[in-house]
Amino acid sequence: MTGRWAATVALAVAAYRHGGAQSVALLGVVRILPAAAAGPLAAMLLRRLRSRRLLFLAGATRTLAVAGIAVLLYANDGLGGVFVLVAVESLFSTIVRPLQTAALPFLARTPRELTAANLTLTTIESSGMLFGPLVAGIVLSLSQPATALAVTAGAYAVSTLLIRLIPAWETDARTSTAPGLGDVLDGLRAIRGDRRLRLVVGLYSAENLVAGSLNVLVVVAALNLLSLGDSGVGVLNGAIGAGGIAGALAAGAVVARGRIASNLGLGLVLCGAPIALIAAIPRVAPALLLLVVLGTGVAIVDFSAVTLLQRAIADDVLARVFSLLQSLFVGTLGIGALLAPVLVGWLGVRGALLVCGGVLPVLAALQWRPLSVLDSLHAADEEAVDLLRRMPIFAPLPLPALERLARSLEPVDAPAGRVVVEQGAEGDRFYAIRDGSVRVSADGREVAVLGPGDGFGEIALLRDVPRTATVTALEDSRLYAVGRDHFLETVAGTSPAQGAADELVDTRLAELRSSLASV
Repeated sequence: MTGRWAATVALAVAAYRHGGAQSVALLGVVRILPAAAAGPLAAMLLRRLRSRRLLFLAGATRTLAVAGIAVLLYANDGLGGVFVLVAVESLFSTIVRPLQTAALPFLARTPRELTAANLTLTTIESSGMLFGPLVAGIVLSLSQPATALAVTAGAYAVSTLLIRLIPAWETDARTSTAPGLGDVLDGLRAIRGDRRLRLVVGLYSAENLVAGSLNVLVVVAALNLLSLGDSGVGVLNGAIGAGGIAGALAAGAVVARGRIASNLGLGLVLCGAPIALIAAIPRVAPALLLLVVLGTGVAIVDFSAVTLLQRAIADDVLARVFSLLQSLFVGTLGIGALLAPVLVGWLGVRGALLVCGGVLPVLAALQWRPLSVLDSLHAADEEAVDLLRRMPIFAPLPLPALERLARSLEPVDAPAGRVVVEQGAEGDRFYAIRDGSVRVSADGREVAVLGPGDGFGEIALLRDVPRTATVTALEDSRLYAVGRDHFLETVAGTSPAQGAADELVDTRLAELRSSLASV
């Protein structure tokens, strides 16, 4: 991130020196258009390549592209070749981000750890926004733009080598079919078919739309509303970056609060209200403070929305959907940038700020209840995930698989004395004990007593045999049940989980035989 922001500044300086403001504008187009195409390309490549391999190849390719830009700038060979390599760098840098985002759920062990990892990533990005331009400024004061690009190439090379240290993770299933439009449609269907996904994607897209407009409005406000001059543009953007760091560092309380969807709503208010207040109080000092608040809101929205999306998208299409979403969000940024001049021409600077700033708080208010419901669902999921992870049969599963299984659980109340499963009956469900205790008996003889965190019913499902024992509630108990298909799909789909399940079945059958032999 530090290297990329340093390169952004260095490239802008190089473009301006070669062709003035028009070259800078063309540079922006060259960077945005490939980014918009990166999502569908990544979705198709993931049909043939593992995410980890594609992540490494994307990192290596963008490293070579930036090194090539540095060479061309040193040679002072014009901007034609530079722009081509800038497009390549933008394309593969945009591919890297969704792959990284899709990997985190498989590497995190708990929902809270996933949230903390996303918060850390947001902090890193905000720091890159602040320190990258500083690095570029120092290098440019001592040398030329080509040197800053060479420094960026070095930073990219280090990050690419670090990819090799990441443990392998399970992600999108590959197929032997040729990549094509179907890969894009798979991602779109995944979004359309899930109400939670539609809600979060819609709100995050709205925030990106406003952010795209703000990129233009900050310039107009600095020059025409606050009379800060050219340097004021950097000052206002710096305030947003500082707010991002402050927001990310202070958001530990947000993580501890655990209500990620409500945090998204709060972040939207903090993103929008300051923009509207700048229009109402067009003075420099309040504007700087308000932009710090806005940067805090951006940090909260980013890590909240990403966390919610990671937990809502099915793990078998996670990388592909995030690749498509990356293009969607880049597109909304571009639309926002195009919309801003229209609003300024129609409503004036203050009117445009009021409209852009007012949209997000209104959306947050309208969607507050659905966001609160989403928090309740996630709280129940987290409790179920904690229970499942304590069970040896599910402990090897990655977090996305555990969350998918948790969402399929059905609560079952078992009053004291109720027979939950009966020996000889057909097995159709696996049970996990949340509260209470049960007695396991075979041929009328007690085999074991199970309590919270234990499970039963796996033998009949995994071995496709009738129930080998009767299970009776010893006290009022609360159980979770998962159907045969969900259970087998989850356990059999992961080699470590299958191994743990086979070991548990062998142990329990041995205990059962030992108990019956001692009669």
